[in-house]
Amino acid sequence: MPTTVQTFAEAKAKKRPLTMLTCYDYSTAKLMNGAGIDSILVGDSLGNTILGYPNTLPVTMEDMIHHCQAVTRGAPDLLVVCDMPFLSYETSVYDAVTNAGRLIKEGGADAVKLEGGRAVAEQIRAIVAAGIPVQAHIGLTPQSIHALGGFKVQGKNLDAALALIADAKAVQAAGAFSVVIECVPAPLAKAITDLLDIPTIGIGAGPDCDGQILVYQDMLGMYTDFVPKFVRPFAHIGEAMTRAFQDYARAVRDRSFPNAAEQFDMDQALVDQALAQSQESEA
Repeated sequence: MPTTVQTFAEAKAKKRPLTMLTCYDYSTAKLMNGAGIDSILVGDSLGNTILGYPNTLPVTMEDMIHHCQAVTRGAPDLLVVCDMPFLSYETSVYDAVTNAGRLIKEGGADAVKLEGGRAVAEQIRAIVAAGIPVQAHIGLTPQSIHALGGFKVQGKNLDAALALIADAKAVQAAGAFSVVIECVPAPLAKAITDLLDIPTIGIGAGPDCDGQILVYQDMLGMYTDFVPKFVRPFAHIGEAMTRAFQDYARAVRDRSFPNAAEQFDMDQALVDQALAQSQESEA
């Protein structure tokens, strides 16, 4: 059965861990669709992993819509959540609802995700009121990287922990169906998970969240510009790809590719006839 927001709620009730990965293209989405993953996030992390930006801030609505369309074509059975990019929701409630609607109508997303806690509770409430499921995101919020002073663990002191708990309560009260908790000490993430009725999805937040999410290039060893402490490489696809590219280049240069089985044949007499007639027509 296709995964829905109701699936998330049921998983929380049954204490069944939820699995999410980021994805940005049709081919990868199709593989995830057949692998038993519960949900895909079309993350604005595509700014780093796909577009080569130093952070997520330059990512546009058009970028998100374009990649979301590709993913939804490849993963019809999964809950596809699409990130709302920087300044697509912070400016006003109207902008938040309008842009969330675009990700659903044009991108084909099943839900949207936006960063922040109490500061965006009004936006979450309005988007949910428009009939659009919202996944919240608290803790380390990459769109606020300049304000946070870098990629740092959040909630490490009493005031910060209290703020995160307040943020978690606020997004639940606003109607979010789940919340991503990023780069938060495991005991605090567990406390928030136990406190909330909605599922928590951890990334760098320990094993006790209701689910986990990773950037798929990170967990496959494909993106090496920066590897967070919390990433486990489940495969070393990046190394395998590099070797394959090298093998391809070598085979082309030594003319072992393509071989006889990898080409289409033709009667040489026909080739000679075609060349002769071509030369006659030019004479």
